[in-house]
Amino acid sequence: MDSQLTREHLLVNAEDFEMVGIKEDETDVISAKTISFWSEVFQTFMRNKLAMFGVVVLIIVALMAIFAPELSKYSFSEQTGAYNMPPSSEFWFGTDNLGRDIFVRVWMGARISLIIGLAAAAIDVVIGVLWGSIAGVVGGRVDNFMMRVADVLTAVPYLLVVILLLVVMEQGLIPMIVALSITGWVRMARIVRGEVLSIKNQEYVLASRTLGASTWHLIKRHLIPNAMGSIIVTMTLTIPQAIFTESFLSYIGLGVTPPMASWGTMASEGNEAILTAPWRLIFPAVLISLTIFAFNAVGDGLRDALDPKLRK
Repeated sequence: MDSQLTREHLLVNAEDFEMVGIKEDETDVISAKTISFWSEVFQTFMRNKLAMFGVVVLIIVALMAIFAPELSKYSFSEQTGAYNMPPSSEFWFGTDNLGRDIFVRVWMGARISLIIGLAAAAIDVVIGVLWGSIAGVVGGRVDNFMMRVADVLTAVPYLLVVILLLVVMEQGLIPMIVALSITGWVRMARIVRGEVLSIKNQEYVLASRTLGASTWHLIKRHLIPNAMGSIIVTMTLTIPQAIFTESFLSYIGLGVTPPMASWGTMASEGNEAILTAPWRLIFPAVLISLTIFAFNAVGDGLRDALDPKLRK
């Protein structure tokens, strides 16, 4: 009798138990849901409404800067004979004191500002990434010397350096880009150096160095790709700084030469007629503010998306 009860207790059904953990047939489904780092960054960025608003604004400004001056029946320097006309169906943004169409001039100024901002940012990226990565990888006396050079360049205020260079050089588009790039790369170099110092002691970098990888190979294949997030964010925030600096310098007469249109020169000319023709100041001032705000919104969105602590 006891042996029979024992056998009955040993007979169990599979339905009495519940599987704990991952079932074998579900592993493929779970692994299929994983996404890459950049895909997650993109999805997080797309959920940021303010950043997406900035993207839309920048796309509109870029498209208008490219096509509006080409499609308009007036050129940016053409004198139409209608002086200080308010906005109308003929002149959407009005005209200035010389009879030039402000609509065309505003978008030509957007083209100049975007070219200067993007070119200055690109030069800052190239010089800053190379300078900061070499200083961080090599270290020692080389790092100390390179960072002291950066300290000397930042000892003098950035805007003062740009003004002095523009006073010495001739005014124009190329001198403006060169002047903005002389010391603008220092911030990028410091950020890249800090990223490199934190990355170069990782196991995969040490393994590559042990296998005989050169310094350039380490920079190109390991250090720069892993610091790309900080580089992109810094570049995005460098562009509005360059646009604002160009607008300010053009406002005080050190920007592009007339009759070339620039937001800064248009704001300076419109300031003289703020009571009689306020539209001459309003339109360039609004576009300067809106473009800088859009770039900063995109930069903040990228920073939040690339930071694991801020990414939800």
